[in-house]
Amino acid sequence: MNDLERRLLADVSLDEPWALIEQFAGIVREHPRDVNRAADVLAERLRALDVPVTVHEPELYLSLPKSARVEAGGATFRAKPPSYSAEARAGVAATLVYVPAAFATGSDDVFAMADAAAARRRDVRGKIVLTEGFANPANTAFFQAAGAAGMIAINPGDDIHWGTCTTVWGTPGLHDLERKPRIPAVAVNRPDGERLKALAERGETVTVYAEMEEGWYTSKIPVAELRGRKEPDKFVLLHGHYDSWAAGIGDNATGDATMLEVARVLRAHQDELERSVRIAWWPGHSTGRYAGSTWFADTFAIDLYENCVAQINCDSPGCRWATEYKDVSLTAETAGFAAQLIHDVTGKPLVAERAHQAGDYSFNNIGISGYFMLLSTMPDALRAEKGYYGVGGCGGNIAWHTENDTLDIADRDILLDDIKIYALSAYRNANVEVLPFDWRATTAEFGETLERYQAAAGDAFDLSPARQAAAELDEALQGFYAAVESGAVATDAANAVIQALARRLVPVNFTTHGAFRHDPALTIPPLPDLALALELKALPAEDRPFAAMELLRGRNRVVATLREAAERVRQAL
Repeated sequence: MNDLERRLLADVSLDEPWALIEQFAGIVREHPRDVNRAADVLAERLRALDVPVTVHEPELYLSLPKSARVEAGGATFRAKPPSYSAEARAGVAATLVYVPAAFATGSDDVFAMADAAAARRRDVRGKIVLTEGFANPANTAFFQAAGAAGMIAINPGDDIHWGTCTTVWGTPGLHDLERKPRIPAVAVNRPDGERLKALAERGETVTVYAEMEEGWYTSKIPVAELRGRKEPDKFVLLHGHYDSWAAGIGDNATGDATMLEVARVLRAHQDELERSVRIAWWPGHSTGRYAGSTWFADTFAIDLYENCVAQINCDSPGCRWATEYKDVSLTAETAGFAAQLIHDVTGKPLVAERAHQAGDYSFNNIGISGYFMLLSTMPDALRAEKGYYGVGGCGGNIAWHTENDTLDIADRDILLDDIKIYALSAYRNANVEVLPFDWRATTAEFGETLERYQAAAGDAFDLSPARQAAAELDEALQGFYAAVESGAVATDAANAVIQALARRLVPVNFTTHGAFRHDPALTIPPLPDLALALELKALPAEDRPFAAMELLRGRNRVVATLREAAERVRQAL
C-alpha cells in the first residue's frame, strides 16, 4: 500500500455513513414513493458533501407484495408473497402435495432449485406444491412448468422471508412476458410448514391468497461521478441497491452508507484519480428483480461497453459478527486483485467463489469484470453454534429480508473495515497503471471446467477443440503478461487488451444470451453452452443426439470466442 492509499484510508470515517444508516432506519424502502424519498435523502447528502450527482428518473416495471395467507384444515396460516407472485385475492384452492427439498446451508443455495428428481416423481398438475426453501424463481418456474396451481415455500426458521419469484431479469421485454409467474407463490415459516406437511399427507385441500400491486413506477437512480484526470472517460462502477424490505439495515442501508462514504472520501482525493469512478444507488432490486441496475445497463450500454473497466457490487457490508471474507463473489480474473485489497486493509484472507446470477450483476452480457456482492460474513462455526441457515445477505444474519433487519444488525467496527475495502478497491482500480485483472486465472478455470465436463460426457461428446482453444489462449496470455511486466507492451495497449478480453470472456463464461440481452435469473454454470455435458449420459438414449447437437453449437461458440481472444492478445505482442 502506498502513501496516497494510506492517507485515503485514514480519511474514512463513520460520521456520515452512520448518520445515513440511522436515517434509513426510519424509512421503509419498499413502495416507490418511499424509495424515492430515500433517493432524495441520498442526493441531498451528496450535494452537501460537494459530490456531483445526477438523479435519473426512469419508469420501471415493479411488483409490490402486499399480503398473503394460506387456509387449510380449518386454520389460517400467516404467509408472505414474493414479488412477482401471481395475484390471488380471491384465493386459489387445490389439493396440497408435498415435494421434499433441503434447506439452504449457505448464500449460494438460496436461489437453488428444490430436488428436481423428487419433484419429477410427483404428479403436481393442478395441485398446490408444498416444499422446503424460499419462494425463489427456480422453484416457481419449475413447478409452474410442471402444471402446479400454486406453490408454498417452507422457510427454514420461525420468521418468513420476503423475496422474489420471477426469472425475468429487470423490467421485462416483450418476449420476457411469457416467463412472468402465472401461479401464486407464498412463503410460510417452518412450524406452520410442518403443520401443512401433515395436511398434505392426508390429501387436504388448501387455499392460497396473495394480494399484489404491479405496474410502472417512476423510480429515482442517484449516480455520483468523480472524474479522473488522465482517462476521464474510463470509469470504475461502484453500485448497490437502496430499496429494501422493512428497515433493511443490513440489506442494504449499510451498503448505501458505505457508498456514500466512498463518494465523500474520493471527492476529497479526486485530484489523485487517474480514471473516473461512478457510484450508483439502485431501486427495484427486489421488487423489480434488479430493475434499476438493468435500466442503467440498457440505457448506458454503449458507454459501459466502451469505457467501464470494472464493476464493484456493494450489498450487506458491515453486519454484526461478519468477521470473515469468504464466499465472496467475483469473476476469476479479479481474484488476485480482490484478495490483495482485503489483505491490505484487514490482514485477512479472501475465500472467493464464482459470481452468482444474482445481486445486481446486470453487466455480464456487456462483458465487464466484477468483484464483490456480499463481502464480510460470519464464520461457519458461529453460524452452526447459533443454528443459522443460509441466507442471501446481512453477513449471514437470519434477519435477512425480515422485519428483524433493524439497526442492531449493523456493526460499527466491521462497517469501518468494509468501507475501507470498498474505498481502496475503487481508488486503486482507478489509479493502477495496468488494469489489475489476470486472465490466466480465467483460462485456468476454463481448463478445470472443460476437464470436468469431458469426464462426465466420456466418449459421448468430444470437447477437445474447446480444451485446445483454452490452452492456446492461456499460452498467449503467458506471453502477454510477461511482455507487459517487462515493458515490451505499452500500458495503453495492455489495457485495451485486458478490457477487450472482458467483453469476450465474461459473456461466454456467464451468459447464454447475446450481448446486451439479459439471461434469466437462474443459476448459470461455468461455460454454460457446454454444461449439458454433465447430463448427457443420464439422458434417455433417444434424447442424446439432440443434446449432442446442442453441445456442438455451444462448442462452436466457445471455440470461436477463445480463438478470437487469443488472436487479440497476440496482436499486442
